[in-house]
Amino acid sequence: MPYLPAFIAPTRFTDPVAALAQVRLIYDQQIDHLRAAMQRFVAGETLPGHVRACYPFVRLHTETVARAVELEGAHLSYGFVAGPGRFETTLTRPDLFSGYLLEQFRLLLQNHQVELEIGTSALPIPVHFSFAEHDHVEGQMDASRRMLMRDVFDLPDLAAMDDGIANGTYEPRPGDPQPLALFTAPRMDYSLHRLRHYTGTGPEHFQNFVLFTNYQFYIDEFVRMGHAAMADPHSEYVAFVEPGNVITRRVGLPAEARDALGAAPPRLPQMPAYHLVRADNAGITMVNIGVGPANAKNITDHIAVLRPHAWIMVGHCAGLRNSQQLGDYVLAHGYVREDHVLDEELPLWVPIPALAEIQMALEQAVADVTQVQGAALKSIMRTGTVASTDNRNWELLPNNQPQRRFSQSRAVALDMESATIAANGFRFRVPYGTLLCVSDKPLHGEIKLPGMANHFYRERVDQHLRIGIRAIELLRAQGINQLHSRKLRSFAEVAFQ
Repeated sequence: MPYLPAFIAPTRFTDPVAALAQVRLIYDQQIDHLRAAMQRFVAGETLPGHVRACYPFVRLHTETVARAVELEGAHLSYGFVAGPGRFETTLTRPDLFSGYLLEQFRLLLQNHQVELEIGTSALPIPVHFSFAEHDHVEGQMDASRRMLMRDVFDLPDLAAMDDGIANGTYEPRPGDPQPLALFTAPRMDYSLHRLRHYTGTGPEHFQNFVLFTNYQFYIDEFVRMGHAAMADPHSEYVAFVEPGNVITRRVGLPAEARDALGAAPPRLPQMPAYHLVRADNAGITMVNIGVGPANAKNITDHIAVLRPHAWIMVGHCAGLRNSQQLGDYVLAHGYVREDHVLDEELPLWVPIPALAEIQMALEQAVADVTQVQGAALKSIMRTGTVASTDNRNWELLPNNQPQRRFSQSRAVALDMESATIAANGFRFRVPYGTLLCVSDKPLHGEIKLPGMANHFYRERVDQHLRIGIRAIELLRAQGINQLHSRKLRSFAEVAFQ
């Protein structure tokens, strides 16, 4: 017999603030039930049945394809359902997603002039996703007691966590509602936990603009910039967060209670993240994804649930044209995908378009930082196709096979991550862009040598990183409503951004 919390009846709302408050009420009640039961279980008690708590849901019914679009939201590519029907999604962590959910609720109510129904779903919350940040209660149990957890609590169900909605392959069963969001609540919870593991920082620190890099040199410079910003009382950024949730507040701002919980890890995580935090969450997160498309897919799979406004790759590449010089920039306007990590989720026949808003911001940022304008910009930056491969030693393959394909594709640069990041941006409807820096030219005999590499890195990394940050400043200034391109939305799209 299930051991459940007290029932809260579904309620209808026309006020987004009240709807969000009801989501919080249900979520907190369900999580408190799980945590209390877990504490009793760890203490050795026999519980009165199988412990179950479920996620809150939001549901919308509409009977018309028409929508009441006001001028303020007419240009948005999200915030409305595709047609008449019943639409629903489960929700998690209203504390973390409060601003995001409030905006989605507001747009649905504005566009459809109907009520939102908030209630408790039948989708169980896995007990692992109920633990607070610093809970380690499972470590207090012996092996037999931990094994018994499977009988007493709901564990993660991978069938509820796939990406069928995002991939366009999900088909509701007869009578089931259409999805409102790309991700179910357990899929989001899964990624929130993975982010903590892979990046060494809590998901609450992630900002809405993300820079990815494949070299630690960029991170070192970002850390230097972050601490410099914290020493500036006029900085727009209020905190700098490093792995281990080590928080440095801007000078003049008081410490917060959670700051004392941060501690530098004994070793860096697999893909360490650093966060230059703004009060409105529109700051900059930078992640060192290391080398290879597997890492690039892994981290973007998880960051996508945070619904960032843009992510941009800034890293090094091999130049494929003899006319390029070491230190030149490459602005990707197309991608050759030989990374293979997304072939099942996103077929190779799907084009990955360049997004005008990101392209223009990156080009302007290069001009602003280098002070090279107009036609002269072509002397240091080339726009073209970037190829990404999963074979680091592609140049050693026989019969020049990769070279021929890259030539036929008109590729001007090669790396191992950019196409993956762009493709996952397309797949998850996250605006993306790529600006790379030529660090070697293997087809033309210019390979990295220790002395050359160190000089090159010192000379170019600071400038390249400042270009990436400047591009984010330009995107932020133009307003996020201009950013989420319709190119990323299908003709039967979910309503949530």
